[in-house]
Amino acid sequence: MSGNTFGTLFRLTTFGESHGAGLGGVLDGCPPGLPMSEEIIQQELDRRKPGQGGLAATARKESDAVRLLSGVFEGRTTGTPIGFIIMNEDQRSRDYSAIMDVYRPGHADLGYDAKFGLRDYRGGGRSSGRETVSRVAGGAIAQEFLRTQGIEACAATVELGGIEARERDFSGALGRPYFSADGDIVPIWEERVRAVKGAGDTLGGVVEIRVSGVPAGLGEPVFDKLDARLAYALMGVGAVKGVEVGAGFAAARLTGSENNDPMTPGGFLSNNAGGILGGMASGQEIILRVGVKPIPSISRVQQTVNSKGEAASITIAGRHDICAIPRIVPVLKAMTLLTLADFVLLQRRVGR
Repeated sequence: MSGNTFGTLFRLTTFGESHGAGLGGVLDGCPPGLPMSEEIIQQELDRRKPGQGGLAATARKESDAVRLLSGVFEGRTTGTPIGFIIMNEDQRSRDYSAIMDVYRPGHADLGYDAKFGLRDYRGGGRSSGRETVSRVAGGAIAQEFLRTQGIEACAATVELGGIEARERDFSGALGRPYFSADGDIVPIWEERVRAVKGAGDTLGGVVEIRVSGVPAGLGEPVFDKLDARLAYALMGVGAVKGVEVGAGFAAARLTGSENNDPMTPGGFLSNNAGGILGGMASGQEIILRVGVKPIPSISRVQQTVNSKGEAASITIAGRHDICAIPRIVPVLKAMTLLTLADFVLLQRRVGR
């Protein structure tokens, strides 16, 4: 199975399944001398672990405690591969025995059977959202590296269940339910989640990511555009169905005079480009928005087929989030950080 490694020079390879012994990864290419510890990584993992999200959260409980295996000595990275592991603690594989021969709508079950001829039906195996724990660990390491370059990223939820936040206060997002960019919208979102949960259904949402300190010129023109690689990274997260940069789809409804960002000796007057021009950073804040689909595991009866192609119906049991938000927020930030760390090293390689 390919597709388990992300990055060119700053490379993360992950392993593990939702109901296996554990998950982990190896991060290669991290420069030496960075302050690093399990506590630094754990801070990011705690924002993703099961149980986050109030009414929308899964009942599965995992400490997601990370253990560093290599690549760190006396609190600093050594420049050698950083190995880490997170053990599973609360998997209940029996919850999935009833669907071992039935394909769940909205999941990767059919694709895995078609590609490999078998699948790990326990929570989706490698296609489970639990796989992203390794990405967050890798992103935490990338974050420490990027901070030495003056690059900082933040992410927040700006829409949940079709209800958009009115404000964009990213500074307080990590302290709010759903990592909301707007504190006043939270009670409205809670009401929406409560109603949908009672109906046995799920919700999607939109996450916005902002990155400051990215130097102008970072990225590559043509095929390895910075925005193309960021979109690739974010679309590689299971629940993501769309990525916008800057004005995004709204730009298609503007005129050129409205969409262009005028420049003055003091800087840009707007940022419809989202901080990226011609595939390279403009020096402005990078702004990305990510569309997250509803969790496909719902308790309603759904029409499907089994592995023999016969008609079947399914009601999905087990413990599931009502929405991938807020737990997906640190995952999306991590993928952004991993991409930027890779580009910084690529820029160094060519001496720019």
